[in-house]
Amino acid sequence: MRFELIFMSWLLLVPVMLALWVVQRTHQNAVLADLGFCLGFGVMVLWYAVVADGNPFRRWLVGSMGAVYAFRLGLHLFLNRVYKKTEDSRYQQLRSQWGNRGQFYFFLYFQGQAIAIAVFSLPLLVLMYNPEPTFSFWEAVGTLVWGIAVGGEALADYQLTHFRAQSRNRGKTYREGLWRYSRHPNYFFESLHWCSYVIMGMGIPYGWITLIGPVLMIWGLLKITGIPFSEAQALASRGEDYRNYQRTTSAFFPWFPKKE
Repeated sequence: MRFELIFMSWLLLVPVMLALWVVQRTHQNAVLADLGFCLGFGVMVLWYAVVADGNPFRRWLVGSMGAVYAFRLGLHLFLNRVYKKTEDSRYQQLRSQWGNRGQFYFFLYFQGQAIAIAVFSLPLLVLMYNPEPTFSFWEAVGTLVWGIAVGGEALADYQLTHFRAQSRNRGKTYREGLWRYSRHPNYFFESLHWCSYVIMGMGIPYGWITLIGPVLMIWGLLKITGIPFSEAQALASRGEDYRNYQRTTSAFFPWFPKKE
């Protein structure tokens, strides 16, 4: 295992995230940090596929899986949160809360994304170094789960974006499609995506490292940046309508809605 590749990826990403932070100072849109994570992650895992050792087919399969996931999400963020868009309300709230110290804290956040890319790309590097010459059953299962997860997240994003694009839905809560069964299906499938690498790493050297992805992502989405921010924002803007949605619909894991 060439663990030094992780350190090298971080060094390469530091100036990239610095440049994005400078652009953010002008355009006042910190979503560029999230976009930087997606693009940086996609490029880094493809770079691993080029320079790492191991079975070429496995390296490029894993690298392509990571890149497709990241570039799809990055394109979604760019079209819906960056290009001709105002800054996401959670970042606006942080700007107001941080005041004069805001740019310093955003600098740390952008550089934190460089570290996050290095950490979250480690599971994929582990998979690339699988010494087994043939494709295993667990790799096949993990690849299938990856397809369901990335497809599910893309569908959830599309459904919500389409709903919000219609002016008549302003101030309303979307309750159809995947959003009928979970208040945050995009977060669920995002987490499932990271679990797919754990499945692919079953029984291989350093396979336990693949747990980094789902453990950190699920913890962050459930407790820090995901659901808590989204729920507070929705309650502030939609009030009782969203409270009814909370009473009937699972917060994370998709399940049949309760009767009101």
